[in-house]
Amino acid sequence: MKAIVWTKYGPPDVLQLKEVEKPAPKENEVLVKVHATTVTAGDCEMRSLKFPIYLSLPMRLWIGFRKPRINTIPGTELAGEIESVGVNVKRSKVGDQVFGSAGMGFGANAEYICLPEKPGEMEGGVAIKPANMTYEEAATVPFGGRDALHFLRKANIQSGGKILINGAGGSIGTYAVQLAKHYGAEVTAVDSTEKLDMLRSIGADHVIDYTQEDFTQNGEIYDVIFDVVGKISFPRSEGSIKQNGTYLLANPASQMVRGLWTRMRSSKKVFMETSSGTIADLIFLRKLIEEGKIKAVIDRTYPLEQIVEAHRYVEQGGKLGNVVITVGQNNKT
Repeated sequence: MKAIVWTKYGPPDVLQLKEVEKPAPKENEVLVKVHATTVTAGDCEMRSLKFPIYLSLPMRLWIGFRKPRINTIPGTELAGEIESVGVNVKRSKVGDQVFGSAGMGFGANAEYICLPEKPGEMEGGVAIKPANMTYEEAATVPFGGRDALHFLRKANIQSGGKILINGAGGSIGTYAVQLAKHYGAEVTAVDSTEKLDMLRSIGADHVIDYTQEDFTQNGEIYDVIFDVVGKISFPRSEGSIKQNGTYLLANPASQMVRGLWTRMRSSKKVFMETSSGTIADLIFLRKLIEEGKIKAVIDRTYPLEQIVEAHRYVEQGGKLGNVVITVGQNNKT
C-alpha cells in the first residue's frame, strides 16, 4: 500500500511517499481503507519536533532520539470504510463507513490502517461517520471536534456565558465556536483579518482582528478564555476574565509555567492538558452534525502524493479551519 513515511525530524521534505506492507487486523481490530485524513498544526510540530526541551526530550526518548523508530507513518485522524475485521470484533462490520483517530499511535496518512474496536485511553478507534458528511469533512472531526468538546466541558460553559476563543479560525477553534454556540454561550472569536467572515458564518457573535485590535484593551470581561494557539499573555489578559473565570489552554507548551502560577495564586481555573477523546465523544459529535448544529470548515484539499505541500501550507499559519488529504479515488461519499 501507499503510505507517507516519516524518515527523520525536520522540515516537510522528511516525509516521503513509499510502498509499505499492508497491515492485517489482529483479533480485536478493524482494517480501515482510508479515504481522507488531515494535516494539522500538531502534525507539523510532531514532524519537526520543535518543542521546548522539557517536552522534546521525553518525546525523543519515546518516539526515537535522532529519528522516529516507531510510528513512522504520521497522521492521527481519518475517515474511510472497514474492509475486514478481526475474529473477536463484535460491533463493526465490513462496509461500515467510519471516522476516527489513530491517537498517538499515528498511521493515518496511508491507504490502510488497523485500529482496535475497543480503544484504550491513548489508542485510536472509529465510529460510524455522520450520514450528512463526506469522508473529507468527517476526517476533520476526531481531532478538532473532540479537543474543542473536551475543553469546553472542562469550562462547564453555561447558557448566556461569555467566552473568548483566541485562534478561533483553525481546526480546534472552528469547532469550539460552534460547540460554544450550541451550549448557549456568547462567543467572541479572535483571529486574523481573512478569517473573520468565515467565523461570523459559523456563528461567532463578535469577531476581533488581532492584527488591528488587542482584546485586553476593549474593557470586555469573559467567563472563559480559550487560547487555542498559545499566544495569550496572562498578565495582560487578567483584566479580561472574571475573578473565578476559566482559562483553557489547548497548546500550553509556551504557557505552562505562567499557567501554573496563575492557577496557584488566583481564584481562576486553568486547564492545560492533552485531550483524550473517546468513541462516545465521536458519537455525541455525530449527533450534533446530523442535526445540523455543527459543520466542518475546510480550507484546502491535497492528494496523499502532495502531503509535503500540505505541511508547508499548514506550517505557514493562516489556514481557515482544516486541511484535508484525500487517499485514493473513492472520497466523495
